[in-house]
Amino acid sequence: MPRIKTENFREQDVYLASLARALAHPARIAILRTLAASQGCLCGEIVDDLPLAQASVSQHLKKLTNAGLISCKNVGASSCYQISPKANAALSALAQQFAQILGPEHRFTNCC
Repeated sequence: MPRIKTENFREQDVYLASLARALAHPARIAILRTLAASQGCLCGEIVDDLPLAQASVSQHLKKLTNAGLISCKNVGASSCYQISPKANAALSALAQQFAQILGPEHRFTNCC
């Protein structure tokens, strides 16, 4: 499969695409919902909210952390997670951009 040359695209678009890849699993969306409903969650609290094993939740948390969607702070022997303000702002801006592009007056046409 050919590799896409990301330098041919706007930096913001590349960043948003990386966030979208990290969001591309229902468990990760559920993790973000859990975190959004709190000021921060310990890993065990997130595991309690999801129908997944602790190891699976940890893998999803790692992907979200690596993408910059969430941050992790060690609290004793536990890890506390929270949503990244930068990623939250970027995703909010993206949603607003799509809402403007595809506003209520947008007409979908059958061009093909």
